[in-house]
Amino acid sequence: MEKEKVIQLLDCERRNFIERHPRSRALFEKAGKSLLGGVPMNWMVKWAGGFPVFVEAAKRSYFTDVDGHRYLDLCLGDTGAMTGHAPDQSIGAIVDRVCRGTTFMLPTEEVLLLGTELQRRFGLPYWQFALTATDANRFSIRLARHITGRSKILVYNWCYHGTVDESFITLHQDGRVTPRQGNLGPPVDPAVTTKVIEFNDTEALEKALQDEDVACVLAEPVMTNIGIIHPDPGYHLILRELTRKTGTILIIDETHTICAGPGGYTALHGLEPDMFTLGKPIASGIPAAVYGCSEDIARRITELTTVEDSDTGGIGGTLAGNALSIAAMRATLENVLTTEAYEITIPLAERFVAGVEEVIKEFGRPWNVTQLGCRAEYWFRPEPARNGSEAAEAVDPELDSYMHLATLNRGILMTPFHNMALISPQTTVEDINRHTEVFREIVKNLVG
Repeated sequence: MEKEKVIQLLDCERRNFIERHPRSRALFEKAGKSLLGGVPMNWMVKWAGGFPVFVEAAKRSYFTDVDGHRYLDLCLGDTGAMTGHAPDQSIGAIVDRVCRGTTFMLPTEEVLLLGTELQRRFGLPYWQFALTATDANRFSIRLARHITGRSKILVYNWCYHGTVDESFITLHQDGRVTPRQGNLGPPVDPAVTTKVIEFNDTEALEKALQDEDVACVLAEPVMTNIGIIHPDPGYHLILRELTRKTGTILIIDETHTICAGPGGYTALHGLEPDMFTLGKPIASGIPAAVYGCSEDIARRITELTTVEDSDTGGIGGTLAGNALSIAAMRATLENVLTTEAYEITIPLAERFVAGVEEVIKEFGRPWNVTQLGCRAEYWFRPEPARNGSEAAEAVDPELDSYMHLATLNRGILMTPFHNMALISPQTTVEDINRHTEVFREIVKNLVG
């Protein structure tokens, strides 16, 4: 009966959405004449209303659509705008760089200052630049294979590392390993390139590494794209011990978990990765990413790579390390993603969690809400999941769509396809209280 009610409520919210967004709908239909699917990027067709809201402008923690509606943004570009939209502390540096040229395939002096800041903040001595975290991960994997001479990598079931081919792989309960559903045109079956295990399974980790054929483990320190899944106490110590024992390179991807603090989860918990990748929010919305490595990894790369091959190795790109992204990253790390910013955002995330927990308890929902720094997410199972399979089993597409669209129709944007909220430094207590009110209203409709 509840499923039928969810579908009824979702239909009602979709009708409201269509009625409230005539201009966005018209633009979407017109875009279909020149853009594949009517959108500039393929997954935008999946928004719960049947078409995306078209944005007019955004500033700080709010944006306005072309129909004149103003929204509290708790999606923030799925972390890309975690700084808040158009942060004042970055705009000057970005505009100045645009006026003086943006890309040269040559360095500017500013890159030295950025490199020093990356060393200070994240602890690794050597850095390179990319335009997306996907590229940073791809380049790191290539380097790991190159210097180890090993072909395999290891990832966690239901992991997220952008569009890295090797990571689109699923582990089934019966032990089968297959491409993830929807994996388009894989160059090879990812089982050829990748081992996959469940997060927090130390026995599986040891078994996967024992043959010493794995070049690297690519891991988020906390899983984030299938809910927020924290490591068991001591898990990272075991991961580090086993990777060192087997000569496996440990790559930590902090693209989402930078929400944990100014140095990410790595600095907060004293992790010791061999390589470190990060993208999305570090340039105030300008495409940019970084990857860093230890002294030992840098030495091995240098010894095994010739200058003659530096432009043909599948690493880098004409626009990587361009002057605009460098300027934006420096301004963002030095002036926006600061300790002071996290002192604002993390308590607000705690307030978000408290409000959601209050409503879940009030209406007796079998749900949980989990927090990582300034990121929080509710999931449709009684207890937080320990691995990707547990989380995936609780996915309810209709309920997800209802919660997301009902929230959007009431002026709040959550991250699509799951119910994650990200807090920017400009978000306020009143904004969080407003979310609690909206959450209470839509859950009450669900159970009433």
